[in-house]
Amino acid sequence: MAEDQFAAFRHRSYRRYFTSRFLTAFSIQVLATAVAYQIWDETKNPIWLGWIGLVQFLPGLLLVVVTGMTSDRYSRRNVMASAIILLGLCAATISAMAATGFFNPLWVLAVLTLVGVGRAFHSPASSSLAVNIVPKEDFANAVGWITSSWQLAHILGPATGGVLYYFFPALAYGSAVLALMISAFLILSIPKPSQKMSKEPTNLKTLLGGFEYIWKTKIVLGAITLDLFAVLLGGAVALLPIYATDVLNIGAIGNGLLRAAPGIGAIAMVIFLTRFPVKDHAGMILLVSVAMFGAATAVFGASTLAWVSIAALMAVGAFDMISVYIREILLQLWTPDEVRGRVNAVNSIFLGASNELGEARAGFMAAKWGAIFTVVGGGIAAMGVAALCGALFPELRKARKLERD
Repeated sequence: MAEDQFAAFRHRSYRRYFTSRFLTAFSIQVLATAVAYQIWDETKNPIWLGWIGLVQFLPGLLLVVVTGMTSDRYSRRNVMASAIILLGLCAATISAMAATGFFNPLWVLAVLTLVGVGRAFHSPASSSLAVNIVPKEDFANAVGWITSSWQLAHILGPATGGVLYYFFPALAYGSAVLALMISAFLILSIPKPSQKMSKEPTNLKTLLGGFEYIWKTKIVLGAITLDLFAVLLGGAVALLPIYATDVLNIGAIGNGLLRAAPGIGAIAMVIFLTRFPVKDHAGMILLVSVAMFGAATAVFGASTLAWVSIAALMAVGAFDMISVYIREILLQLWTPDEVRGRVNAVNSIFLGASNELGEARAGFMAAKWGAIFTVVGGGIAAMGVAALCGALFPELRKARKLERD
């Protein structure tokens, strides 16, 4: 039976939260698209594309116990807003560099390191806040739309970044600054939500509480591990500028279209999932979707036709959307509120490893073996990860319901 597609939007705080999440993700995508293309255009060295991902991942890794505890000890709304403001300041700095012609890759990487700090605090706070502003019965619907806001940003952000960069690079960065300032205002306008703050004494056990909980909860551990290695090995986003210029010959605007394509597929999938949510066989659906994500990635990597490449990336986004949807519901509904920030901080490290560290892996491999070998091989490896996780985590494979009994 079809369900109410817009149940979560009946809550005013969620509407503001949703818009803020979209604007933040949109800005990050505009920034990522413009920075990656400009660095590639000036250096023609894929190693620099790898460093873009690495410098944004390392802050989250090094600060994981701090960011998680901050989200559990302090207002998640305020932590989230502060992180967004820091991201806005970083985008403004890069905009100034582009406008003045002082776009030195080393200095840009330094600013992107601060972007990594902002994202490290934003991720656990924003993920944990959703549960505090939406009733449990509407949470699955809320997750679908939250992830859709991220995917919509992955459509509009790259396309906007590509077009604005074509006319004037600083304009692309400036649009990110404006969107981030609006995003921060929206979060601060949400009435103070109910939150069970951790009152445990600060010691090694409480700092590592997120790791301990994930390790003991095998379904959550399996879902996070699956995503980590599948996207770490199968991610191809960092190499899209190479495909746009050297493989498909479609230029800066084409680069924006390639980055937008996964989001188009994901939006189509989220519309389906919000109307027909996963009710049974959740574990098997998750494993199969990750395997298909890998297959679609391999097709993209081997393609030399723009329309085939775009279609393959749309499929990548659709299957990844299923994975994100199931994993996020499992993670939030299975985790107690007082430890949710620390658990989400650990999850953000897994996501960072799969995304930013995956970008670094792709850039460094492409420098040695070429982009096509890197992407095709990564897609095949992601399919293997799905099979291996199905064998190593039988609790995940046999899981049927998303909510905890």
